[in-house]
Amino acid sequence: MPNFSVTLLIEIIGTIAFASSGAMLAIRKHLDIFGVLVLGATTAVGGGIIRDVILRITPPTTFRYPIYMMLAAATVLIIFFMVKLRPSIMESQFILIYEQVMNILDAIGLGAFTVLGINSAIRAGYGNFRFLLVFLGVMTGIGGGILRDIMAGETPFVLRKHIYACASIFGAILCITLWGSVPWDWAMIIGAVAVIIVRMMATHYRWNLPKAT
Repeated sequence: MPNFSVTLLIEIIGTIAFASSGAMLAIRKHLDIFGVLVLGATTAVGGGIIRDVILRITPPTTFRYPIYMMLAAATVLIIFFMVKLRPSIMESQFILIYEQVMNILDAIGLGAFTVLGINSAIRAGYGNFRFLLVFLGVMTGIGGGILRDIMAGETPFVLRKHIYACASIFGAILCITLWGSVPWDWAMIIGAVAVIIVRMMATHYRWNLPKAT
C-alpha cells in the first residue's frame, strides 16, 4: 500500500465519492447486490485503469494496490444495506435529494481524479507534455463515469448534463499552470477544488453547452 500523503488522501476521497455515485445509480436501476458492486467499483477505478493503460503502467495501479477496490466495495456495501434497510430513501419524494447527492459526489470524484491523472502522468515521466497531462487528467476524471453510464444503459453524463468535462479541463489547466509556482500538493488541491466549484455552479445556475436542436 502506498505511503500516506496528500495524493493518497485525494485518492481515498475520489474513490469513495465515485463508488457512491455508481452504487446509487445501480440501486435506482434495481440491480442486485453483485450488479451494485460491479457498477460502483467500475465507477471508482475505471478512469484510473484507462489512464494506466494509456501510460503503459502494467498491471494498472488498481490491481497492484487492491486497497482501492476494497475501499470501493466497502463503500458500495454500506450504501446498499442502508437502502435495503430503508427503501424509502429511493422513493419519489427523495428524487431531488438523490439528484443533488449524485451531483455532489460526481463533482468531488471528478475533481479528485482529474488531478490524480495529472499526477500519475508526471510521475511516469511525461511532465513536459502539457496536452497529455490535461488529456489524462480529464480521462481519469470522466472515464469511470462514462463506463458507469454505458453499463447502466444511459447516455453518459458527460455528454448531456451541465458543464462536466469542461470543469475537468479547467481544473486540469489550473493545476498544471500552478505547477512550479506553489507546492505540488497545493496545486492538486486547488485544481480539484476548482473542478468541484465549477461543477456545482454549473448545476446551480444550469449552465449548459449549446446544442444544435
